[in-house]
Amino acid sequence: MTSPMTKRIMKGVQDIRTLSGRVDEGTIPYKLYMKLSMLEMEKFRRGKEKQSALERVRKIDQRFQDIEAARQEAIRTLEAQGIPHRRLPAVDGPTAAPRTTTGPFKIRY
Repeated sequence: MTSPMTKRIMKGVQDIRTLSGRVDEGTIPYKLYMKLSMLEMEKFRRGKEKQSALERVRKIDQRFQDIEAARQEAIRTLEAQGIPHRRLPAVDGPTAAPRTTTGPFKIRY
C-alpha cells in the first residue's frame, strides 16, 4: 500500500510575518492630536452645559425668593386689613403628589 502524498504549500518572501501592520494606534502623532482635540471639545461642551445648568438653578433660586417676598407682602396686606389668615406649613421644595390609584394604569374610551 502506498500512502497518499501530502501536498506541500510553497511559501515565499511575501509570507514572512512582520510587525509593519501592527502599529500601536496610540503612538501615531496625528491620532494623538485628534484625540486631544476631541477631549478639548468635549471639555468645552460640558463646561457650557454646566454653566447653563448653574444659570437655571440661579434663576429658580431667585424665583423662590420672589415668591417668598410676594407671600410676605400678601400676609402683611391681610394683617393691615385686620383679616386673620391661616398659617400654612412652610414648604421647602417640591414634593411628589400622593398616588391616587392602587391598581394598574387604565385608559377609558
